[in-house]
Parts: sequence; structure tokens; C-alpha cells
Amino acid sequence: MSRWRVLPERLDPRVRQLVVRLRRLKDHSGLSLRQLSARTGYSPKSWERYLSGRSLPPREAVEALARIGGEDPTRLLALHEVAAEAWGKGRAEPTEPERPEVLSAGPDEKPPPSRALRVALVAGAVALVLAVSSAVLVAARFMDDDGGEGRAATGSLGATAAVSPTPSTPTYHCREQRTDGRWYAGNSRSLNATVAYGSSGPEVAEVQCLLRRAGISPGGIDGMFGPLTRGAVVRFQKRAHLDADGIVGPHTWKALRG
Repeated sequence: MSRWRVLPERLDPRVRQLVVRLRRLKDHSGLSLRQLSARTGYSPKSWERYLSGRSLPPREAVEALARIGGEDPTRLLALHEVAAEAWGKGRAEPTEPERPEVLSAGPDEKPPPSRALRVALVAGAVALVLAVSSAVLVAARFMDDDGGEGRAATGSLGATAAVSPTPSTPTYHCREQRTDGRWYAGNSRSLNATVAYGSSGPEVAEVQCLLRRAGISPGGIDGMFGPLTRGAVVRFQKRAHLDADGIVGPHTWKALRG
């Protein structure tokens, strides 16, 4: 799991939410920035900017990472649309191009604005964006507490509030026990479900727990069938003299539970 730097405090909450989801998918994929670049066509430096909150990733990059992580890109693209709107508002005011330093000025010349003044203007714009975002969130919560009154009159706000919340990733645990001659880890009792690259859910977590019990690390018990889990399945299948295709079917389930 990567150790990420703390995102900038002034980053809009909606942009922050998108970046956190992208970081999570990158971690689950097990890919380095160079490998991610080879899979998506965007340079490692570009991904470094996207995942640090210094630049908004294009829609195509978000969709590519979603598919690599085995996630339906629809929800992630909806988050990207909201984040892009927030990103654009935060940079709506044009910035003055940098001027060379003026060493002297005549009586009729006006000196360029000081750096402190430009910094103050930018800080004021950021504070305004954050204040508007906070007001939107408070208004959305007020409508929820009020039983939904007035939602018809504020359709755009309701749409934004419906997209922004994201369910937390399920947490899985390995509680191994042997029953009727088979090993179970407490996530699924399946014996024949097909689990392969891109799958997610309790069956994947069960496979990961059983792989770990067999002494082969799947990279984490997160319920997401990424490259690390697939590699662990292939190693287990080879050891069990099975067809090493990286797909968990009835024969692989039987060997894992045996």
C-alpha cells in the first residue's frame, strides 16, 4: 500500500473525494506510476500530479484507471464531473502574467502590483470557493432533515448532493475454521462461483483469505481481484497441479478449501 502525501488543505472537498478514490484504485491495482503510465498512455509525471491534487485528471484517464481497478467507471465519472465543475470555479479568475522586475519608475509610471497583493487576491478567491461549498453542503443536509421539502425548487443542488456521497469500501476479515473437512474464512461459503480478474465482493475476500492460509500472499484482504490476487491464484494453481489460468472455479475452490 502506497504512503500518500497529505492533500493540500485548500483543495475543494469534491476534488479531494475524487483524488482519494483514484489513490485507492491505484493501490488496489498494485501498479507503479511507470506501469500505470504504460497501461493508460498518460506519463508518470502526469499521474503524480493527478494523485497529489495538483492537476485535475482528464475524463479518459479516470475511466482508464477505473477499468484497471475493476470498478464500474460510471460512478467515478460522475464524481469527476462534479470535481471538474469545482475545479473550474476555483480557477475562474484569470491570473496576471508574471512581469519582469521594475528597477525604477518615472513619475508617470505605475509600479506593478506587489506579490503580497496577488497572494492575497488568490487566497480570497479560494476562501470564497470553500465558503460556497460549505453553504451547499449545509443546505443539502437541511433539506434531508426537513423530509425533502423544497427539493423540486432546487433540482441542481439535489443532483449534486446525490452524486457526492460515496459508500465506504467494505471491510473484510479472515476468521478461518474447518467444517466438514473444508476450510472457510467467514466471507463466503461458495464452492463453485467463478471469480476472476476485475471481480469484487465477499467471494474475492474469501479467496484472498484462503490463499493467505495456504502461505501465498494475495496483497491484501480487500475484496478486489487485482493483479496481485491473480498472481497469487496462478502460483497456488501451479502448486496444486491445476490449470494455471488465474481464474477461481470449482476445482480451485476445492483445492483452496481442502
